[in-house]
Amino acid sequence: MWGVCLHWKGGWFCCLYFTHFCSKTEDFDKEFHDHPSHPLSSARMAQLSRLAIVLLTLCAVCRLSFAFAMDKLADAKLCVDEECSRTISVARVIEDFIAPDCRFINLRQGQTVYVYSKLVAEEGAGVFWSGSVYSDRYVEQMGIVGYFPSNLVKEMHVFEKAEVELPTQGVDFYCI
Repeated sequence: MWGVCLHWKGGWFCCLYFTHFCSKTEDFDKEFHDHPSHPLSSARMAQLSRLAIVLLTLCAVCRLSFAFAMDKLADAKLCVDEECSRTISVARVIEDFIAPDCRFINLRQGQTVYVYSKLVAEEGAGVFWSGSVYSDRYVEQMGIVGYFPSNLVKEMHVFEKAEVELPTQGVDFYCI
């Protein structure tokens, strides 16, 4: 979040973040501030606000344009809920796995993995699950979520059965 905060001895204070907010003090001279030639007139503040919104929109579009759509690993997935946000199970890694691309996560033997979705296997394809590796680094937050082969982990505890089948989206396989 960016912004400009100014305070002049003239007795006025003005902040511009994504929109503007001006508060006046006792010595505030409205006619001076609203004069079109004043560098921070109301018209100028409105222009700056619109410019900030346009720039933020462009940044969001550019970020999406740098995301790479990868091939889908499956057409459907199993989850506990509609958002695939609740944990299905916790598993222990039984064999190391080096991620071949950005859709996957690296696994080391002995690590704990939280499973959030299970891709429905297609004919001739491997069975992949989505999850994040638990570590001391991510105690208060979820770690990086990615796919891994299900045969490289052993489920230690199932919290809830994954019974909600959802179609996969292109965004499920984006690399940013």
